[in-house]
Amino acid sequence: MRQRHVGLTHADDWITTWLASHGLALLRTSVGIVFFWFGVLKFFPTLSPAEDLAGRTISALSFGLIVPAVSVPVLAVWECAIGLGLITGQFLRATLIMMFVHMSGTVTPLFLFPHETWAQFPYAATLEGQYIIKNLVLVSAGLVIYAGVRAASVEDPARTPRNAKSVASLPGFESALWP
Repeated sequence: MRQRHVGLTHADDWITTWLASHGLALLRTSVGIVFFWFGVLKFFPTLSPAEDLAGRTISALSFGLIVPAVSVPVLAVWECAIGLGLITGQFLRATLIMMFVHMSGTVTPLFLFPHETWAQFPYAATLEGQYIIKNLVLVSAGLVIYAGVRAASVEDPARTPRNAKSVASLPGFESALWP
């Protein structure tokens, strides 16, 4: 029985170490795939379930100056750029800023079109509302990715300020996870 416990502990250590080394890249890539996929759908009329609501939201936010025929393709390019930046790992800070700007706009239909996003405010969202609320997970993932990007630059001795903390000492990162 003790040997099984030691084996499970060893496996857990190996998995934890592997996840610490690769988890951030997996998260970044998977979020990138989601953005790229959703962006590509917007290039094809009626394929994206968010297309109509997104176009009307941008039109409302711009006081009718930007029509959906213009905003939806621009949004498609924007989402694809975010996706490619996350997938490739290039220009991550700029990509994440683009993502956070985009995400700040995605929440606005909850307030601009409450009759379409809430069956019963504030606890029963419609399918469109649920589609928007799931963005909380994407924003949280973006924050974790940003912290990882920032931590990596802090670990670079050429960029380390005198009082910088190591990745292992950041809140939420156990030193045992960073061998």
